[in-house]
Amino acid sequence: MINIKESVYQIVKEIPYGKVATYSQIAEKLGNKNLCRVVGNILHNNPNGEEIPCYKVVNSQGRLSYNFAFGGIEGQRAKLQQENIIINGDKIDLNIYKWQ
Repeated sequence: MINIKESVYQIVKEIPYGKVATYSQIAEKLGNKNLCRVVGNILHNNPNGEEIPCYKVVNSQGRLSYNFAFGGIEGQRAKLQQENIIINGDKIDLNIYKWQ
């Protein structure tokens, strides 16, 4: 049986190139939209940023995380820009980049 942590990591691995997901979107895929904070805590403790692309997860307004586990907001910004995602200030346009 896969635990919640492994389920979160597996979902995040499925986010396509050039797209982002929200914490609530990941929680909904787990079957409980109230697990947003749990998802955030799991991703903040991600053991492998190269294998599990947690930089692709943003908040419900499309804002980047100042507490991103691998280099703060600038680390997250750099990784997203490598995927040609345009960031305005600290925000991504979810109408364009949100994984559907």
